[in-house]
Amino acid sequence: MLNRRTLLTASAATGLFLAAPPLRASGRVSYRLVMAPTQQKLLGDDKPETALWCFNDSLPGPVLRARQGDVLRVEVENRLPQPTTVHWHGIRLPLAMDGVPGLSQEPIPPGGRFVYEFALPDAGSYWYHPHWGSAEQVGRGLYGALIVAERNAAQAWDREALWVLSDLRLDKEAQITPDFRLPMDLSHAGRLGNTALLNGLLAQNFSVTPGERLRLRLINTANARIFALRFAQHRPWLVALDGHPLPPRQLGEDAPVTLGPGMRADLILDATGKPGERFTVSDSDPRGRRYALLDLEYGPQPVGAKFFGKDLPALPPNPVAEPDIARAERLSLTMSGGAMGQLTEVSVDGKKLGLREAFQQHRVAWALNGQAHTEQQHGPGHGHSPPLFSLSLGKSYIIEVINETMWPHPLHLHGHAFRVLSQDGQALADKPFHDTVLINPRGRAELAFMADNPGDWMLHCHILEHQAAGMMAVVRVA
Repeated sequence: MLNRRTLLTASAATGLFLAAPPLRASGRVSYRLVMAPTQQKLLGDDKPETALWCFNDSLPGPVLRARQGDVLRVEVENRLPQPTTVHWHGIRLPLAMDGVPGLSQEPIPPGGRFVYEFALPDAGSYWYHPHWGSAEQVGRGLYGALIVAERNAAQAWDREALWVLSDLRLDKEAQITPDFRLPMDLSHAGRLGNTALLNGLLAQNFSVTPGERLRLRLINTANARIFALRFAQHRPWLVALDGHPLPPRQLGEDAPVTLGPGMRADLILDATGKPGERFTVSDSDPRGRRYALLDLEYGPQPVGAKFFGKDLPALPPNPVAEPDIARAERLSLTMSGGAMGQLTEVSVDGKKLGLREAFQQHRVAWALNGQAHTEQQHGPGHGHSPPLFSLSLGKSYIIEVINETMWPHPLHLHGHAFRVLSQDGQALADKPFHDTVLINPRGRAELAFMADNPGDWMLHCHILEHQAAGMMAVVRVA
């Protein structure tokens, strides 16, 4: 069970990580991010400071805020002891701004700078993180939220809050353990932390006011932990996934909000409790045991119900091109490998190897369609393997994903959003848009999208140790 400490009030928690006010000029928003080692108190005043790598000395990094249609400009300075890049997870942007070394840019060397500048076509909850040596750099604290407000949506909530969910693997001295790329992590569930964090701190209390309606943005930035949050005595509405709106869906009693690494969800929560009441928001640890992540703590004074209990309108849709399902070309993607898997042979950089040999030489444990895309041989860049799929610009595709492994995989596609048509043989009524979808062990999913963004795009498992151990590929759109 995790040790817990009191979190600041909800209003403080949502504003705790705001950067200095951005420079705005007619639809343009500018920020500056410095990636550097730092130290921060994570576990309370009686514990040592934890050595971290962070954006702007903050865990998480500063919240970047803009409005749909704005142009975002971010100057990044690298003060880390190794190269890096910044990937803007979920944003449909030009390839040159995607932050993937070897595909879209040269890595930013120590002491170097790079300016990212791109338009924001979609509203929603997004995040940013390195794509060079991601397992270590994210695992040391390099991640932050990017919130894109709707251009024309009428507000239907009293207050907005942001929960950045993560975990760290700490030793008894509150230091991040340096055991990155352990064989167990690479071939099993990934680097699971022993300390779950909310907005960079151990969490206990989150203050709410009776009678308010809250928009709650959840972002899972962990290396490998799958969060499954349950809101005791509350039934929130799910209104967006991975930034993309869907018809408001009220969750059932004890139904979890399940987010694999990289995934996001927007909830609307009506504060139905009374002054002084407390209700637990629980999660399940990697062994499936529930623990209290935090408590919703009701304040003493109720407020007028401005939005509470009223009809909840859907958020306006993002301008994502609809795939032509009837004419879409079908492709197949098979995930294989890992502990207890049946993969015996894998293609590594065009050479067939037995899995034991591939792991010994390249730390490869996973494959997509029998191919492993490695970091080890050529460094953490991603540009040396041929495309797994070559797609025609403007054409629709349905990818059937088949997970032959004993482990879940959050599959992430850069530069696009896709509709999830079905999972494990069950058609999904809403067919929501995603950029990251959790594929269950021995599970299946059908993903439909229009290939409308030209370039060479990463497709990979967002359990970062699985990515590092071969479960990544390139999708070419031309």
